[in-house]
Amino acid sequence: MFLEKDLSGRPRKGWIEVVCGSMFSGKTEELIRRLKRAKIANQRVEIFKPVIDVRYSVDEVVSHNENAIRSTPVDTASNILLLTGDVDVVGIDEAQFFEPALVEVCNKLANMGIRVIVAGLDMDFQGKPFGPMPQLMAVAEFVTKTHAICMRCGSLANFSHRLSLDEKLVVLGEKSEYEPLCRECYNENKK
Repeated sequence: MFLEKDLSGRPRKGWIEVVCGSMFSGKTEELIRRLKRAKIANQRVEIFKPVIDVRYSVDEVVSHNENAIRSTPVDTASNILLLTGDVDVVGIDEAQFFEPALVEVCNKLANMGIRVIVAGLDMDFQGKPFGPMPQLMAVAEFVTKTHAICMRCGSLANFSHRLSLDEKLVVLGEKSEYEPLCRECYNENKK
């Protein structure tokens, strides 16, 4: 496969970066920051998110701090490959909502010489690995784990505690439905 050349004349190399953590830990904020820096560097950037994420906007990735960047909503991971044009960087938000094929899609993009930045929850509300995130972390060159602040004790939080009794795996929500908790407070709450 032909790879473009970087500024030094060497073939361009791709890689995968994963930004993961609990809700309210700054994952999307970090994704947006990295993508905006890539745009400042005149890199060609495409951003995708799952079509089900319409909490703030249909066609933007938006952080809880209301920072936003234009994105393309897709219903399957394979559509990311179909919609990726001539780019240097691909950003993917809310990766936990995609099917396992997202791992193969990210690998293909990186093998094409594209920098892939993926953000998502590493665990669901039950404290279990969420969707394709564990596999993405395994194949990524770089993994950044972000932490929120525990709403009960002020320690570092890495669990997303659901406040409602809804048992469905996917319940889109904000601070009225979820709160970040540390391990001790999360386990205490489960009793």
